Amino acid sequence: MSDTPICSAKGCRADAVWVLAWNNPKIHTPERRKTWLACEEHREHLSQFLGVRGFLKDVVLLKEWEEGSSATDG
Repeated sequence: MSDTPICSAKGCRADAVWVLAWNNPKIHTPERRKTWLACEEHREHLSQFLGVRGFLKDVVLLKEWEEGSSATDG
């Protein structure tokens, strides 16, 4: 089994390339971020799904997200 993150789109097993950071303002505090992962093929669809609902906060390359996360961990 691979440790490579996979796309969050239903039925997709492709490697994730993007992080879609979102929150639901009805249940999450403003600073809280949930994440979905997306491959190139599903980034736009998942972004639109979250965007229409007013949930999408940011779309970042997975590599950049991981670099930013490790910088704040230490």
